Amino acid sequence: MKGWLGRIGGGGIAAILAVALAAGAIGYRLHGTAGDEAAPAASADPLAALEQRAEADAGNAGAWQELGFAYFELGRFADAAAAYDKAARADPDSAVLWSSLGEARVMASERDPMPSAALEAFREAAALDPKDPRARYFLAVQKDLSGDHQGAIAAWLALLADTPAGAPWEADLRRTIEQVGKINGTPVDKRIAAALEQRPEAPAARAAGFPGPTQEQIAAASALRPAEQQDMAEEMVTRLATRLEREPNDVDGWIMLMRSYRTLGRDADATHALRTAIAANPASRGKLEAAASTLGVP
Repeated sequence: MKGWLGRIGGGGIAAILAVALAAGAIGYRLHGTAGDEAAPAASADPLAALEQRAEADAGNAGAWQELGFAYFELGRFADAAAAYDKAARADPDSAVLWSSLGEARVMASERDPMPSAALEAFREAAALDPKDPRARYFLAVQKDLSGDHQGAIAAWLALLADTPAGAPWEADLRRTIEQVGKINGTPVDKRIAAALEQRPEAPAARAAGFPGPTQEQIAAASALRPAEQQDMAEEMVTRLATRLEREPNDVDGWIMLMRSYRTLGRDADATHALRTAIAANPASRGKLEAAASTLGVP
């Protein structure tokens, strides 16, 4: 998630995949981050292609990163951790790969909410890039788990202050602060408001509320063959739509869904998503309609 100024050009399937890479998940088990149900069997061929590519070029960090992400999306967290481990070993100076490895190790752990191997990966990421959002988030989780609830809240608030508006992890981050504050009897509303006032202006790529992937992520997604891109993009869009049925208050998620439908040429679905989003979030009607206008949603 490095490189806030990464731009999506005119669209394309690779852009959907890159956005999904960028959106890959800051999530705390306190509010339920167990993976969705496994994706349908349509992913078998694209996944096999990713596996073959990684095995054929074992020193290619990008190939292992793509495979790790695919496994993570399918809820195969142990496999994701193994793939990210190989990616990080191939490119040990990448904070993103180390923090991705840490998250996969957390999700693969059935009992320990912060395995030592995951903590080691997050610390490696933070040493390489102290601003890495995923590493900062989970290092704060470790503070909370160790009993330093105030330190955790302070660290999350600092991350929120550095988070551009519309970042994919913003909603989860705010929920975590609110929930940990409530559990520990710590008022956080005013502190959240203060953090939001400090955060940086959104770059042009985010002006309409669209999460922007990095150039590296776009290149990784573009490495897939067109048929593979189509299959994986369709799966990811389906998963996003399913999640929004459960979490209809995620306004930025609806904007991402509209954008994805437009990229896939599913204009009727984009229009339906807009109407559903407005019905669920009437207070955000202006933002949703402005985004729809920018995207050309009919």
